[in-house]
Amino acid sequence: MTSALAERVDDELWSAIGDPTRRRMLDLLLVDGEGTATTLGQQLPVTRQAVAKHLGVLERVGLVRAQPAGREKRYRVDDAQLARAVAQLSSVGSAWDARLRRIKRIAEAIQRTSDTREHGNG
Repeated sequence: MTSALAERVDDELWSAIGDPTRRRMLDLLLVDGEGTATTLGQQLPVTRQAVAKHLGVLERVGLVRAQPAGREKRYRVDDAQLARAVAQLSSVGSAWDARLRRIKRIAEAIQRTSDTREHGNG
């Protein structure tokens, strides 16, 4: 059950990062150190309400943490969760690189077999 839960959380994490607006928000928070829905909304082509919803998604998966600041919340990137996401991306990239190398070897073997048959039958 733990691995199923971990897979679900990972899917949610990647779904959250998959949205270009949320990636831009993460970039802005990393550059500025922190931000509110209002300050982020001033830098993005979406409404403050949309920014608040996106921040809620990022907070739910642990990529940002919120602290009350008057009538708003100040958001900061959670470095540990971001590092976890980067490590997962790197791992996925390595796995796909290995798969692609295997596909290339198979395709080359098929090509060699095809070439041998063509020259052998000629």
